[in-house]
Amino acid sequence: MRIALAQMCSGIEPAANAKMLRTYIDEAASQDADILFTPEMTGLVDRNRHRAADNIHIEQQDAVLQQACEAAGQAGIWVALGSLALRSEEQGDGKWVNRSFLIDPSGQITARYDKIHLFDVDLDTGESWRESAAYEGGAQAVVAPVSVTGDKALLGLSVCYDLRFPALYSALTNGGADILSIPAAFTVPTGEAHWEILLRARAIEAGVFVVAAAQSGTHEDGRSTYGHSMVIDPWGQVLLDMGTNTGIATCDIDLNDIAKIRSRIPAIANRRKFAPPNVSYK
Repeated sequence: MRIALAQMCSGIEPAANAKMLRTYIDEAASQDADILFTPEMTGLVDRNRHRAADNIHIEQQDAVLQQACEAAGQAGIWVALGSLALRSEEQGDGKWVNRSFLIDPSGQITARYDKIHLFDVDLDTGESWRESAAYEGGAQAVVAPVSVTGDKALLGLSVCYDLRFPALYSALTNGGADILSIPAAFTVPTGEAHWEILLRARAIEAGVFVVAAAQSGTHEDGRSTYGHSMVIDPWGQVLLDMGTNTGIATCDIDLNDIAKIRSRIPAIANRRKFAPPNVSYK
């Protein structure tokens, strides 16, 4: 299976981001990729939530999603759209959702996933993030099938901060995931400290491929993201590291490697249920 990753520096104008996304979809198809992975917040990176509000719509009215579906259908390629900021018709409190999509080569959406874990942190650099102030977290883990010529795989969906919560990935791999998609917009300090380590851990602990498309660079809204979009194999080896430049890169993966690694270290088969600790102070 040939996969492509788009490393982006998305800005505050969805139309410009959609145009770039279409270019990346066409480039990936021209390089014979079976599936393109894009970063978190592909369609809009804007920490000014008052300004961003005018560009956030319900799914059926989102122009970036429409462009992605149209371009995927025209190019005949799968697209794992990292995430979009959307208004939720179900949320009465008006909060947004951070939603991933899987789009098939006919341009149809086959799976959706709302980011479960929200980034509420205060960093030593003075940066403070409160994703939960504007977004509603999801509640459902999602595994979805991907079929390409000669290969079939199950894709486990997640987004950025989810990476720090291994229980989600246990659920995804217990559900049969062969590939974990981890699109991100990691900050530079957290990226330098933890990005590669956590990605490799998620691959190693379950013997799966990890594909992590990332935002990179200094964005129009002033934030900086770490980049280093990666592909990790089931043994934890880095097959691709895109550094900090934007653009696309391709990587061939052999899904047969999953069974080979799991035969050596059958971590999933050896998982057991257990009671939580019972702590008492005397």
